[in-house]
Amino acid sequence: MSTRIIPAKSWLQQKRFLDLPYQIYKDDPLWVPQLRIEQSGLVGFSFFGHRDPFYIENACQSFIAVDGNRTVGRICAILNRGHLVRYNDGVGFFGFFESVDSVEVAGMLFDTASNWLGEHGCKIIRGPVNPSLNHTLGLLIDGFDKMPMFMMTYNPRYYENLIVKNGFTKIQDLYAYWGAITMLPEVSVKLQPICDKIKERTGAVLRTVNTKNFQRDVEQFLTIYNRALTNTWGFVPMAEAEVKEMAFFLKHLMIPELTTAIELDGRMVGASFALPDFNPRIKAIGGRLFPFGFIKLLRRKDDVKSIRVISTNVLPEYQMMGLGMLLLNAMVPKILENKITDVEFSWVLETNHFSRGSLEKGGAIRTKTYRVYDKPINQ
Repeated sequence: MSTRIIPAKSWLQQKRFLDLPYQIYKDDPLWVPQLRIEQSGLVGFSFFGHRDPFYIENACQSFIAVDGNRTVGRICAILNRGHLVRYNDGVGFFGFFESVDSVEVAGMLFDTASNWLGEHGCKIIRGPVNPSLNHTLGLLIDGFDKMPMFMMTYNPRYYENLIVKNGFTKIQDLYAYWGAITMLPEVSVKLQPICDKIKERTGAVLRTVNTKNFQRDVEQFLTIYNRALTNTWGFVPMAEAEVKEMAFFLKHLMIPELTTAIELDGRMVGASFALPDFNPRIKAIGGRLFPFGFIKLLRRKDDVKSIRVISTNVLPEYQMMGLGMLLLNAMVPKILENKITDVEFSWVLETNHFSRGSLEKGGAIRTKTYRVYDKPINQ
């Protein structure tokens, strides 16, 4: 084999990195391209004049596998300094992995990423993470029958073999749960008396996003997310610049009616929000926002009838008061009013027994499994 691994540094090499998925998935009807302008920033390129603020504090190096004139694989080695400071576990990450069905090509990519991370002091390589737990992560290993929901990963079945055959072992699974809207009225009827008592006891006030102060409210949502997930496996809070970037991104995608904030004494202490499943539209525009893709993506967002519930979080000091139940129950009438047909709750850690139990008791069905792997870095 004449395959060689080279850093994706030049404009052409970076273009080949971004173009590879279109080759790998060209015959896969379920694949949805990531928005190219977004992925470019997330792998540390300035391809579209914008680099994600994740890289203000962190670093990465992207590589492509080349066989003659063909690009046959890619990987990004990610040095998450925030993770290293928080956990002191020597873990570096790989992400944005794509490869032809070759254990040897994949092995060359993993070895190259491991060597780069090892040179930066890491002892373990973990992934796929694109580029952190605040973005997309995990290898799809179960649930290949449906198109992925917005901002969830997708990959060929053979990737699991490429990773396992190269010495990686499971460290954590994440799940996606699906629910039909027909389940909601019955669940809501059961929950309503409990929720009424919680509201009476706590004085909680529920509201949607304030459209006049949209950016501020979304930033508050993300601040709650940052604090609420402090004890979650592998979580690293977003820096202020990342919060502002994510808030700007989300405010264009959110439907205000599908958000809920909970306040105590005028202070926001919990939030829940869902996003329409934009993936069919992204697929239709081929992941390209320009020149007219953004219009097709964002117009008449309320026409999209599948949603993904991304976040339901309560500040730690209020988490034992039943406020999470209030947040979820408050979304039911909004979902029904917007004629939503189905909902995905994703992702949920396998170790999050409380959330898994709540969803399963409510009738939600586990439909997809995503896996994160570890491997020691041999120095």
